[in-house]
Amino acid sequence: MNILYAAREKYNKHSDGVMTWEKYIKWSRLTQLTEVIGLDCMLNGDLVEFNRNSEEDWKQVVLDGVRETGFYTDLDFVLRSTAATKFNLLAVICNPTRACNNIELEGFDFMGYELVDCYYEHSALTNCGGFDETFLPAEVNSVGLIDNYEKATDISKRLYENNPGEDHADTNVIAIWRHKIIGA
Repeated sequence: MNILYAAREKYNKHSDGVMTWEKYIKWSRLTQLTEVIGLDCMLNGDLVEFNRNSEEDWKQVVLDGVRETGFYTDLDFVLRSTAATKFNLLAVICNPTRACNNIELEGFDFMGYELVDCYYEHSALTNCGGFDETFLPAEVNSVGLIDNYEKATDISKRLYENNPGEDHADTNVIAIWRHKIIGA
């Protein structure tokens, strides 16, 4: 399982996000949230700016087929390519084959599992308006993720079964760790 990296916008009650925190909490029904630590392009946008004309920069970009994932292979590249001072520096594993919560990454804390759509753009957990037939808002932890690997993979499977043809229900399970200091 490869460790990849990302720099993402923070989204919490102090953010200037797509909507105020209070409106977001009411709309999402995720009243337990203290912040969103995730991969949704609207809530936690990708902050890495790379030179699209540079072969060297493209070597750091992780693609899924032709899709950019918003993940990068080198931590130093992410840090060099991020102008923001306040952000979530994340380590991730895409579609892990086993539970990751016991994997220790120096300087990072395990946050949970994200379910991001097949385009690596939208979170089925925090930005799709809910899929109550598959999971309830209360099953999401205080940072917008699922704590348990088996539960995350089961939700991912059932999302697609219960919502065939819905792109946001065709999800990748992503294990997420957040850096303890950098970007905080």
